[in-house]
Amino acid sequence: MGIKKYNPYTPSRRHMTGSDFSEITKSTPEKSLISKTINKTAGRNNQGKITVRHRGGGVKRKYRIIDFKRNSKDGIAATVIGIEYDPNRTANIALICYEDGTKAYILAPAGLTDGMKVMSGETAEAKVGNCLPLSQIPVGAQVHNIELYPGKGGQLVRSAGNAAQLMAKEGKYATLRLPSGEMRMVPINCRATMGVVGNGDHNLINIGKAGRKRHMGFRPTVRGSVMNPNDHPHGGGEGKTGIGRPGPSTPWGKPALGLKTRKKNKHSNRLIVRRRDGKTVK
Repeated sequence: MGIKKYNPYTPSRRHMTGSDFSEITKSTPEKSLISKTINKTAGRNNQGKITVRHRGGGVKRKYRIIDFKRNSKDGIAATVIGIEYDPNRTANIALICYEDGTKAYILAPAGLTDGMKVMSGETAEAKVGNCLPLSQIPVGAQVHNIELYPGKGGQLVRSAGNAAQLMAKEGKYATLRLPSGEMRMVPINCRATMGVVGNGDHNLINIGKAGRKRHMGFRPTVRGSVMNPNDHPHGGGEGKTGIGRPGPSTPWGKPALGLKTRKKNKHSNRLIVRRRDGKTVK
């Protein structure tokens, strides 16, 4: 993928960049693998209360059904038909067709192109695009779309440009170094896909203007320091003033920016070898 720039015929266009979609080889989605348009919730839960702020609007998007499990066609080779854009995620997706005619979408790793063969299962070769158990993947390999529980489907490392590295295999568990730097153990019979997730330049895109963010479904965010004291703990004061508190706060007075929210007695804590801040779990 490359980054394209625009001629600055308006102020917002001056620094705006976008993808040149050079990896995309198929422009229209597969109708049989599309579900209905995603229902917009605008950040509200089933009680109508806003649980995620600054959400709403945005263009309509049809959901592409992605095969995160890749366990229904073990041992059957599939051919890549095309690489497509997916508006629901940062990564591109690949349309594959198995030898029996079944089609499916998978996350497109870097280097996967039309006509290449991919396979899943224990007998699959450890090459880009193939999905196999961690027990069959060589130590040091880069993987993505990793399962946390066997058969549940990939949950870890699915966004553009990311990959985890298989560091060790011992007993029932394999140790992975995640993109955050965290070292974590995963059951060795969980599946993962070989390679790095494609569309790696996604994080270099400059949105350029507020309207483009609105198309994505994001509404404006106002700083607490410019509000009145009755609206936010950071508000009030003459001119530009400090927040007047030991640390940053949410609009409801709770600590923000750095407060640890993970439960200390969470069951999966025993599987974390080293946290992303470099501290070893005791």
